Amino acid sequence: MGSPDPQGGSRPLEATQFEAGGIRFGYVFYESGLSINVMYTIDDAKKRAVRFKLSEGMEVPDGLATRFKFARQRSKLAGTIRGSFFVIKGEY
Repeated sequence: MGSPDPQGGSRPLEATQFEAGGIRFGYVFYESGLSINVMYTIDDAKKRAVRFKLSEGMEVPDGLATRFKFARQRSKLAGTIRGSFFVIKGEY
């Protein structure tokens, strides 16, 4: 992949991207259970965000624990979801 691994050695299993409703989505799924999702609108380059999701029972990786707050949310379909979400500001 060539980019820094927030999992400290956990291999990426799959990377995918798609577009829906004028929003482009990119996902990377790691063998540890972490997934990273980047979302941005195509027509408005100022609307961008990143989401980290952890598998149920997974601890927050050391590289992310000190930088982001992870919240727990219950889902009927997915069980307990732990994640962190932030908006990217500035021009890139």
